[in-house]
Amino acid sequence: MTQRITPLLRENAILLICDVQDKFRPTIKYFPQIVETSNKLLQACKLLGVPFVVTEQYPKGLGRTVPELDIGDTKPFEKTLFSMCTPDVISHMKTLVTDFNTIIICGIEAHACVLQTVIDLLSKGYRVYVVVDAVSSRSLTDRMYAFDHIRQAGAFLTTFESIVLQLTRDANHPNFKQIQQLI
Repeated sequence: MTQRITPLLRENAILLICDVQDKFRPTIKYFPQIVETSNKLLQACKLLGVPFVVTEQYPKGLGRTVPELDIGDTKPFEKTLFSMCTPDVISHMKTLVTDFNTIIICGIEAHACVLQTVIDLLSKGYRVYVVVDAVSSRSLTDRMYAFDHIRQAGAFLTTFESIVLQLTRDANHPNFKQIQQLI
């Protein structure tokens, strides 16, 4: 799938934070790094005015979003669907940015909830960026093949630093010094 290449504009973007929950802590590969990178991505998006949505997969069984992730007063959307694209989430996203066309996604698990979210978003015509250093699974094999599937489906694989610099666009941005500290 070939996409028309256009600049990534923060005014049209939303960050999705997928299921970064406490019960995953002992089993997800690179969990501390995933949480740290997801949190830096979240802080950068806050500085740049990019809104965010947080989900929790079956929190009664998997616990709540980890406290290290600074979501403030934001209430996560609870779900049992593996995709984040529940009617409530999609509706909320449209209230955050009425003409959004770009989704940035991080979280858990690459081969389940992240992959299914990406497929659903691509099928709706959105441009999707998956921040690979902020996404993981219990198995490195699942993680690797999920990234392969995601790329073949038409999403962009990127890193924290790359996506943040694309969103910032200019070293003269008023928050660049703060962004630079996150990098």
